[in-house]
Amino acid sequence: MNAVIVTADDFGLSREVNAAVEAAHRNGILTCASLMVSGNAAADAVAIARATPSLKVGLHLVLVEDVPTLPIDAIPDLVDKSGHFRRDLVRAGTEMFVWPKVRRQLAAEITAQFEAFKATGLLLDHVNAHKHYHLHPTIASLILSIGARYGMRALRVPSEPIALIRSIEPTKVTMAQTAVAFWSRFLRMRARRKGLIVPDQVFGLAWSGAMTGQRIREVLARLPQGISEIYTHPATAGGFAGQAAGYRYVDELLGLTASDTLELVKRRRLRLCSFSDLG
Repeated sequence: MNAVIVTADDFGLSREVNAAVEAAHRNGILTCASLMVSGNAAADAVAIARATPSLKVGLHLVLVEDVPTLPIDAIPDLVDKSGHFRRDLVRAGTEMFVWPKVRRQLAAEITAQFEAFKATGLLLDHVNAHKHYHLHPTIASLILSIGARYGMRALRVPSEPIALIRSIEPTKVTMAQTAVAFWSRFLRMRARRKGLIVPDQVFGLAWSGAMTGQRIREVLARLPQGISEIYTHPATAGGFAGQAAGYRYVDELLGLTASDTLELVKRRRLRLCSFSDLG
């Protein structure tokens, strides 16, 4: 089976992202979006999702860099002076692992984001985390336990096939990606033991923010057997609050909707689906 889940992250970050998600789903190969429940345009994203039931939506847990769901005085050890989640990920991650009070705040914030998603009334298609911070063992454990209470059925584990990436761009694989691939094995085993749907391979790490049409088609042409997820970051324009420096938002949207991309999917008889479709 060649089942392909094509996801857009940061749904709800801005209206430019939301419009691109809708366009890439209606006119391209996008099947899913991952919602930032506290994003600047989260309400707009939910309205689009309700009007587009074929677009499946999951939870994009945000625990770094952006704004929390809870008041900052409820999670003082997770945020900086600006009220945003901390950016010193190594130190923050160490405190999450070591200090019980930080773990309690972390559990409260994760629960609040699941609650906010539940309040939308949307079916929870999947769960993932901003910057793949759920590879942190403490965060992973909390997501697995809290998510079970909210009907979580699928989890992204960012395991990108290094050999396949090298076949497309030999110099692209870094030591960090090799480390992510190593730790992903353990998270995949834990998630599958919980009965969760986990893709066999995920694409988007090597070219995060630069999944152009050519790269999307290179991946589609080489897909291994099994369930694959390709995640992207489309937008109709840059310049919005919260955008990532250097991301090729418009190019990713064009890649998802290009006629060459649609024709390749058809020619290879790839099954475009959501996590929910895999049941």
